[in-house]
Amino acid sequence: MTSSPESSAQPAADAASFARLPLAPHVLANLEQLGYRSMTAIQAASLPPALAGKDLIAQAATGSGKTAAFGLALLANLNPRRFAVQAMVLCPTRELADQVTAEIRRLARAEDNVKVVTLCGGVALRGQTASLEHGAHIVVGTPGRIMDHLERQHLALDALNTLVLDEADRMLDMGFHDDIATVARQCPKTRQTLLFSATYPEGIAALAQRFMRDPQTVKVASQHAAAKIRQLWFEVADSARLHAVSQLLGHFRPESTLAFCNTKQQCRDLAEVLQAQGISALALYGELEQRERDQVLVQFANRSCSVLVATDVAARGLDIASLAAVINVDVTPDAEVHVHRIGRTGRGDAEGLALNLASMDEMGFVGRIEQLQGRASEWQPLSSLTPAAGGPLVPPMATLQIVGGRKDKIRAGDVLGALTGEAGYAREQVGKINVNEFSTYVAVDRAIAAEAARRLSAGRIKGKTVRVRLLTGQSGD
Repeated sequence: MTSSPESSAQPAADAASFARLPLAPHVLANLEQLGYRSMTAIQAASLPPALAGKDLIAQAATGSGKTAAFGLALLANLNPRRFAVQAMVLCPTRELADQVTAEIRRLARAEDNVKVVTLCGGVALRGQTASLEHGAHIVVGTPGRIMDHLERQHLALDALNTLVLDEADRMLDMGFHDDIATVARQCPKTRQTLLFSATYPEGIAALAQRFMRDPQTVKVASQHAAAKIRQLWFEVADSARLHAVSQLLGHFRPESTLAFCNTKQQCRDLAEVLQAQGISALALYGELEQRERDQVLVQFANRSCSVLVATDVAARGLDIASLAAVINVDVTPDAEVHVHRIGRTGRGDAEGLALNLASMDEMGFVGRIEQLQGRASEWQPLSSLTPAAGGPLVPPMATLQIVGGRKDKIRAGDVLGALTGEAGYAREQVGKINVNEFSTYVAVDRAIAAEAARRLSAGRIKGKTVRVRLLTGQSGD
């Protein structure tokens, strides 16, 4: 759908209005209720062709509103009265799949009983198979687990009309090309394919050529306002790199920091160095088991861990609100990946801080970043950093793990009630509560954490005694 000459002359506010799109009144009303006041750049660029049924290659970073862009498009194609899988979203990680599922459910609230099922590894097949047997309209999942269900004939795609490849570049980075190809071949040829990617490596073009029909390409610049993110560079010798991260943390004292390394080994080494200095740090890399990964992410997201050290692939799909700082421990050779990394701070109305360490050998990469950003880097000497008062960084919250989750019919309200009722704590002392299938994680004020774990263990949740342990914010919990 393209704008008419008259509509393109309207004021900018109207140009970004969802009302300009061919969406039903009840869908627009739901968007208003959800707080979608106007379209983001990627939504404004991609929704008209997507709603017109075109295949689409859209380049946009995490946090740009892309989930709503493809979510509204696939819901527009859906017939809720037909109980068959009509749309499928492939994601690189379970965390991203969970976020996408939650967002699609919010967008689908205006429709009658749209069923969305998540299919990812790390969870028993049995429950997923039962959900598919009860009928699903939309499937969101990782390529490997979706292939598993296809091979076992638990999942039928003959009614599919929309295939979405979300963060396609990371799926290729993670070695999913053949899995994506296998899944795409089992989808009807007449489907619509929507491909979203933060960067545009050669593999994306090859994928599009094989599985898309005359796709339109839209690209939204992944630049950030220079005023929103303060970006500083520090020259460092390779041997002093890990110690320099401690200096940065001691000087700037950000409450939550995502530190990017180019290798898994660097991640492990940095986390160990920081932990030895009394800083609450956790590492996130590809070899972690799903249970360990869940625990790391929960602790960082609920402010129980000060520093998350991660590789680009492992951090993909994370959407951490109010991230105070990003530290680039190593410079990435890909300038667009650098822009994507630092864009995780300074979200919404908040100001962000991006701190970058670079050795002489990495100055060529720095030059590429300057070229892409269109401005020179601001350099400061490491000797200008002085430790602020207050000792090692200590996060404000701590996480309690409760053995029991959705399978035991535990809800967030039950946990909050146990803490504020029988245990006697104030609502303000309790943070985020995450109920997973078999475990529940609750953030509490660090000062009461050990005592709260004892009181919960001695009390009851939903009339049952439960086992509770305090996670310490160190790897291996």
